[in-house]
Amino acid sequence: MRILVTGGAGFIGSHIIDALLKKENKVCVLDNLSSGKMENLNPGVNFYHGDLRDKEILQQIMQKERPEAVIHQAAQPSVPRSIEDPSYDASVNVEGSVNILEACRKGEVQKIIFSSTAAVYGNPRYLPLSEEHPVELLAPYGISKYAVEQYLKVYKDIHGIDFTVLRYANVYGPRQDAAGEGGVVSIFADRLLNNDAVNIYGDGEQTRDFIYVKDVAAANAAALCNGSGQVLNISTGKATTVNELFYTMKDVSGSSSSARYCSERPGDIKHSYLDNSLGVKQLEWKPGYNLQQGLKETMGLS
Repeated sequence: MRILVTGGAGFIGSHIIDALLKKENKVCVLDNLSSGKMENLNPGVNFYHGDLRDKEILQQIMQKERPEAVIHQAAQPSVPRSIEDPSYDASVNVEGSVNILEACRKGEVQKIIFSSTAAVYGNPRYLPLSEEHPVELLAPYGISKYAVEQYLKVYKDIHGIDFTVLRYANVYGPRQDAAGEGGVVSIFADRLLNNDAVNIYGDGEQTRDFIYVKDVAAANAAALCNGSGQVLNISTGKATTVNELFYTMKDVSGSSSSARYCSERPGDIKHSYLDNSLGVKQLEWKPGYNLQQGLKETMGLS
């Protein structure tokens, strides 16, 4: 299959490309390299350096590559930046995504797979969070992601472009940048491998659902042929405390780092993990890595 991956030089996008190429798909990439890196990219792809908001490069890709499907990963990924500069967030995440949709309509793309987020659920009313949980948008980032979910439904109804929305839990793995908008795993790994103290905010008993990036990549590959018109959680379905995460990573790495407990950060959600049963059923997919296996690979110890 011919597939365009937006944001393909990024952390998650580059792993998706690796998974797609193993199945002998033909892949092209659009990335502006604002956070992605060329060294992440598999050499077996056609790369286009450009922005989602540039309609001309989208038209060029559609005419030259004729993709049958688009995996749309590119985004403004920072919740704090979305609060500081909501116009920029909307221009990239909403306007840029609408440009993708229009290019797909004109290019007769059959399906779009969109990376959304568990952030659309806000403060959990129950756990684990299912796809039926009410949407509670706490920041412009969540608003922009949810808006694109609605655009996808409308484009399917009006133009017949199929879609699958994947709402990611906390993704971790190799190529995640601890210096940028890295998740807690990449930040901890950086500190542990240098035997530096690790900051834990609050008592460390807050829970998250940590899913390994190769399992996320496999879910995207599965969504090419499954999950038509569905919104699906992509997660392990298991809650892990930050303390458990720290001590597992310390054990895996043999680090001498200690935990340094800091004041709880205002606005942080205490507990969150997702029900992945619908995604497992609809995609005919399931996570293949447990936390220890994923952490070993992340820290280069397997």
